[in-house]
Amino acid sequence: MSDSQRFPVAAHALAYLAHKGAFDAAHAAPSAVLAASVPTNPVVIRRVTALLAKAGLIATRPGASGGSWLLMRPEQITLDVVLKAVNGCAHLGSAPAGAKGCPVGEHIPRQVGKVLTLADRAASEALSRITIADLLAENAPALAGVAVHGTCTEVIRAAALLPA
Repeated sequence: MSDSQRFPVAAHALAYLAHKGAFDAAHAAPSAVLAASVPTNPVVIRRVTALLAKAGLIATRPGASGGSWLLMRPEQITLDVVLKAVNGCAHLGSAPAGAKGCPVGEHIPRQVGKVLTLADRAASEALSRITIADLLAENAPALAGVAVHGTCTEVIRAAALLPA
């Protein structure tokens, strides 16, 4: 699974666990059930749930009677914590090394690195205001007025930065 898919899969899995009331081992959701909801392969779910468990957001039990359950209420789990648990940061890429001896090549990687830091901080700040409970709410105030994400071109056009 690509890094870019870990966060959406993790958020989906956590929301599913909250929706199903999986707050203890007796109500654990098996990886196959979580995978059917996403939809993805159970192996993908097990990789993501291992990261979420390592971060202390869920507990897991292996085996035929195994599964995952939440260790916190959905209102307490903010999406910045989920992102850090599975990706570490927003993963907008990294600046290329740049060519030695080129005034642009030696300067731009440092500047692009700063821009990536700013973008990661902005993503973390925005995600810190949204919880798993917000994902389940029909009209969550934290998501009011926000359009569904499309392709980058659609997002830029919606922001009136590209002609229609």
